[in-house]
Amino acid sequence: MPRLTHSNPSTTRNSPLDRVRTRSRSSVGPVSAGQKSVGETGRIGRRKGRGNTEELRRLSRREESLLARVLEKEIDYIDAEIFHEADAETEIFGLDDVERPDVTWYRPLMEDLIPARGRVDTPKAGKSLVLSGAQERILFLKFNYARFRMRGVQMEIGTRRPDLAEARAILHWHGIAASFREQIAETNLALVLAMAKRVRIMDGEFADVVSEGNMALMRSVDKFDCERGFKFSTYACRAILKAFSRHGMKSTRHRQRFVTDFDPAFERSDHLETRRAEYVADSAAEVRHLMDTNEAELTAVEQTVIGHRFGVGVDDVTNTLTLEQVGQIIGVTKERVRQIQNKALEKLRTTIEDLNPADARIPSTKN
Repeated sequence: MPRLTHSNPSTTRNSPLDRVRTRSRSSVGPVSAGQKSVGETGRIGRRKGRGNTEELRRLSRREESLLARVLEKEIDYIDAEIFHEADAETEIFGLDDVERPDVTWYRPLMEDLIPARGRVDTPKAGKSLVLSGAQERILFLKFNYARFRMRGVQMEIGTRRPDLAEARAILHWHGIAASFREQIAETNLALVLAMAKRVRIMDGEFADVVSEGNMALMRSVDKFDCERGFKFSTYACRAILKAFSRHGMKSTRHRQRFVTDFDPAFERSDHLETRRAEYVADSAAEVRHLMDTNEAELTAVEQTVIGHRFGVGVDDVTNTLTLEQVGQIIGVTKERVRQIQNKALEKLRTTIEDLNPADARIPSTKN
């Protein structure tokens, strides 16, 4: 288990009242004449060698907000023996720099893979960066040392408001810690995609699964202890797979509670279909009225043909018949039935146009 350092049990409480009190203490207080600056002492969490010659400008509103979020809860870090040495900062930040990874492949890859629902390909050659154990140790030492210094300043502040120098010290080390945290996470982005290959994504969005894996990766960065001698991937893979499992159980509970799944068809407008159906119903009703009143002056044979072919105008008609079947009823060929049908439809069309020339249209049938 990683070694998390906590110094003051009273600050471990995270109730809403405690957070309000912490935010009220996080605003920068005035620097008194008898109070030493952070740069003048050599205690844990204070910068050395800058003295009173450095001018500290007032914090901006954005920095004030960031400081309040940082001091709202106790700052955790993974302790190491080297942190407590006299020249720890020089020794740790004197180590070789580690190359930052190229993550330009990640966003286009995600945009292509989200509709694929689980088909994951590894990044192209030259895009990924695999760190050795020594390089990982360098990054984690620098990351945790920055958090160690932040925690030292937080301990010295206690319950009082930080002065300007202390606020600057916390923001300085917070920026360093955030930079190394981002670098470690970006280096291991492909690890999340590799773990996604090992799980079956039955349903749900692929982007949601990868998001859960990325959050687990960030938590692993915060809790990994490089002094144990293991590779970061050994620790992070298990955490990512566990996050996938929790996401699957959460999705299952959601489906059990809300049985009806989202259907994209529900989001489409049926306005055109509704208008078309209304138009067809109105046209059919008007044709039935013309057949009942015979305003189109159809002959008896024409009424029989239209009735059997389209099911209107004849009371005992239940099913429409073909041209050949209608011809057998009236004793003519199917070609003659076609001619009678077209002539009757033309009469109906002319009558409807005379009654409503703007809207009424009956398509001709030529079959």
